[in-house]
Amino acid sequence: MLFIARDWEEYECLDAGNGEKLERWGTVILRRPDPQVIWPVRSARLWEKADAHYHRSSSGGGRWEFRRPLPDRWQIRYRALSFHVRPTNFKHTGLFPEQAVNWTWIMDKIKAAGRPVNVLNLFAYTGGATLAAAAAGASVCHVDAAKGMVQWAKENAALSGLADRPIRYITDDVCKFVQREIRRGNKYDAIIMDPPSYGRGPSGETWKLETSLFPLVEACLSVLSDEPVFFLINSYTTGLSATVLANLLEMTVKARYGGVVRAGDVGLPVSGTSLVLPAGAAGRWEARP
Repeated sequence: MLFIARDWEEYECLDAGNGEKLERWGTVILRRPDPQVIWPVRSARLWEKADAHYHRSSSGGGRWEFRRPLPDRWQIRYRALSFHVRPTNFKHTGLFPEQAVNWTWIMDKIKAAGRPVNVLNLFAYTGGATLAAAAAGASVCHVDAAKGMVQWAKENAALSGLADRPIRYITDDVCKFVQREIRRGNKYDAIIMDPPSYGRGPSGETWKLETSLFPLVEACLSVLSDEPVFFLINSYTTGLSATVLANLLEMTVKARYGGVVRAGDVGLPVSGTSLVLPAGAAGRWEARP
């Protein structure tokens, strides 16, 4: 199965090839590395339009080369949602555009529930899924270990006209937060998680996907309500297949609640071609299709 984010107007993958991708973010064109792009580019002249180019360093990290002055940050929209984006030191922009296909699914599931839905968003980053859920009418608990990302999410909520929605922002280690929610007896109707391959919490807690993900998903069963709506796991870890995410959900959420599990690669269409730029995987559990 393939989940493709086709509904963007202000973002576009213009081309991909030779280990890089060329993207339009509003009126700004960025050129960034992508190790999965092992095919050649279509037209070298197209790539000359890049306003900024991120160069990887052989010693790790990298740097931006700016071809023209860019604003410190600018806005792009997806449907009714608005986001601040900017080139960061780690090549990212503060938004993963392929996740729009999941934002639409989240909104559809919340609206179809026909009742109040309480969502827990773990590793919530700058709030794309949080805003999607809030815009659809859900209450959201947004959890991320990075204080700067939580602040960025708040700014995106205000930009989207959602500052007054019931969103609770938490800066904390995700695993510790879930354990505290279990002790407090708090319950959620839907859970979203976007775990990194490796990370550290605000107090130095270590996260390693291969050993930490299954225990976290299993722990989350204790904070799901009696009639949950959905459970979504995203992964950007190269080499971790969608089948792995499906298996995790089958062994945990589906084993307890029934329902349906679907998983697949997440991708972006490459303009003017039939190509899809791979951008991770997603596993979705839903109470009813």
